[in-house]
Amino acid sequence: MVASPIPGSPPIFCLSIRALLLGLGVFLQLPGLVLAKNTGITRHYTFEIKLQKITRLCHTKSIVSVNGMLPGPPIIVREGDRVIVKVVNHVQNNVTLHWHGIRQLLSGWADGPAYVTQCPIQNGQTYVYNFTITGQRGTLFWHAHISWLRSTLYGPIIILPKRNVSYPFAKPYKEVPIIFGEWWNSDPEDVISQALQTGGGPNISDAYTINGFPGPLYNCSTKDTFKLKVKAGKTYLLRLINAAVNDDLFFSIADHTLTVVDADAVYIKPFSTATLLLTPGQTANVLLKTKSYYPNASFLMAARPYATGLAPFDGSTTAGILEYKKPYNYSSVSIKQLPLFKPTLPAINDTSFVTNFTKKFHSLANSQYPANVPQTVGKRLLFTIGIGSSPCPGNNTCQGPNGIKLAAAINNVSFTMPITALLEAHFFGRSNGIYTADFPTNPPFPFNYTGSPPNNTMVNNGTKLVVLPFNTSVEVVLQDTNLLGVESHPFHLHGFNFFVVGQGFGNYDPNKDPANFNLVDPVERNTVGVPPGGWMALRFFADNPGVWLMHCHFDIHTSWGLRMAWLVLNGETPNQKLPPPPFDLPKC
Repeated sequence: MVASPIPGSPPIFCLSIRALLLGLGVFLQLPGLVLAKNTGITRHYTFEIKLQKITRLCHTKSIVSVNGMLPGPPIIVREGDRVIVKVVNHVQNNVTLHWHGIRQLLSGWADGPAYVTQCPIQNGQTYVYNFTITGQRGTLFWHAHISWLRSTLYGPIIILPKRNVSYPFAKPYKEVPIIFGEWWNSDPEDVISQALQTGGGPNISDAYTINGFPGPLYNCSTKDTFKLKVKAGKTYLLRLINAAVNDDLFFSIADHTLTVVDADAVYIKPFSTATLLLTPGQTANVLLKTKSYYPNASFLMAARPYATGLAPFDGSTTAGILEYKKPYNYSSVSIKQLPLFKPTLPAINDTSFVTNFTKKFHSLANSQYPANVPQTVGKRLLFTIGIGSSPCPGNNTCQGPNGIKLAAAINNVSFTMPITALLEAHFFGRSNGIYTADFPTNPPFPFNYTGSPPNNTMVNNGTKLVVLPFNTSVEVVLQDTNLLGVESHPFHLHGFNFFVVGQGFGNYDPNKDPANFNLVDPVERNTVGVPPGGWMALRFFADNPGVWLMHCHFDIHTSWGLRMAWLVLNGETPNQKLPPPPFDLPKC
């Protein structure tokens, strides 16, 4: 199925299982498929980073794109496949790409965050990302990982099970990627540049998008609407991705129920819901069972934000249309004349809904898909997270509260971007002047984190890492704080999945709260929303040597410094050691 193609936009495909399983090479127009040593396939892609003129909301501008597409091209693979992506940068912007959620086992050089695992790909340069899909199946996505370029540089990663391995749910009739984005009429690079210069919040976006289209609820956008045409009595697998830059999103299809079967490319115990919540960076596979009869109506698929902070935000709604194909010889009015039903979404600040929804996620935890939760902990950490302040430079007055400059910190450390890649500095023993290995494992200044804020909201700056011996069992509690107001924070961990063993509101109590941890079937994710004025407890094994970023996936918070990095040391055997970097690793 193709959705209203316009210049600069790709067709969005409704993929049949047969086409996915039998015709991947044809669908992707790959130059060749090569058998990999792990019995998977080596799949080759070329991503040309170039400018593309595109029109949305009756506003035409040039965007940074991959192959002239918005969203960018899909990566479609099977578990066990090797992926080789040649990235050629034709624009003036420095670029890196991150393969969000891919474990990158022993391939940290391909993870992508700028100045963490690599220096950027500069104009005229090429870099080849090379990694293998290990132990994952479901939906992830790729996106730029430098400044705010991911506002237009993003696309789906579809991971099918190994050949002859079935889904742990009924086989769907077709599969459809649905990726949410965020659109500015201005250049997002100018938006973040201005925000960092003034010290205040950024200008909000002008629209949200579904598969690159704003939809009929925006001015001048009726034709720029994603339409999903379905048959009655069929089951569709929707691969949902929140690639928005700064916003959690509710999603619902009018008068239809969705069954969630997968989160962040991990199967879960299925549950049904009328509405989903996806933070930026989260993905979900859901089953849509269409009505058994032709309903003589169309249905809006709508998404709008969940917002808890004090800063302004884009409160608009993006929508697509679910259209039923008329049966053969069925006499009725045209589709344009059919009634259009709209879903009822939760209130924009409905934290109660989000909390209840989040608690519905549980791992399958069976023999085929076990939940390998660390039962004991080798390293415990408490990270306070939140928005604070820093002095306005040059005795000027900034646009933050009380004339200060907004900043963000973990354990009062606001991340300073290094001048070269952290992984390269570590690998070659050149850390002096680049980073220090003394990131605080607990808050340096304890206070009532969710009560009255302290008088001093200033944060410190630094490039500090937490060092972990190979295969350490880690427990980290993310604690929201009320420095300048509580807020939900979607936190993403590179290089690992983690188990969400506990959550709550108020201040985490290490003496009481662990008694309620779920160590049997907690959900396994790569991105989680820390509740406003609350906490999340995560556990994982540090079984992947390298330098791995952990950060808030609201890009404005990341830009303010809400990020840190883990340094996981090599193990003792060859398959526990990070290999040397590729020859074409970009230089700073």
